[in-house]
Amino acid sequence: MRTFLFVIAILSTSIMHAQHWETNWQQATEKAKKADHNLILVFSGSDWCGPCIKLDKSIWQSTEFQEYAKDHWIMVRADFPRKKGNKLSDEKATENAQLAEKYNQNGYFPLVLVLSPEGKILGTTGYKNISAKEYIDLLKKFEG
Repeated sequence: MRTFLFVIAILSTSIMHAQHWETNWQQATEKAKKADHNLILVFSGSDWCGPCIKLDKSIWQSTEFQEYAKDHWIMVRADFPRKKGNKLSDEKATENAQLAEKYNQNGYFPLVLVLSPEGKILGTTGYKNISAKEYIDLLKKFEG
């Protein structure tokens, strides 16, 4: 019983601190306008891109980043997985491809963009081997 409660406590904690990623671009931009927050749009190859995986583990999953992001940014991930088991729905794959046509024509992975609520690019970056605090500071510099 104690083991069961321990597992439940760990799962609850990780769920409460999980990064919230918007999955619909239109809804994300509407939410950003309403909250007057900028968007962070991340182009990722979650199951094949080494730097994307490192960025996820070192920055996006960090408590420090999650705590800051939840009150300051609307987070959107445009993922391009390659493994069959991670295949996106046709609708989501099309939406991600349309975002790439507009914001990632060169196909860089990972590509991180800071966007205004209207979709104007304020700055771009990618994977950096820095702390979560340093990454937050980098993204904040794009906002002016």
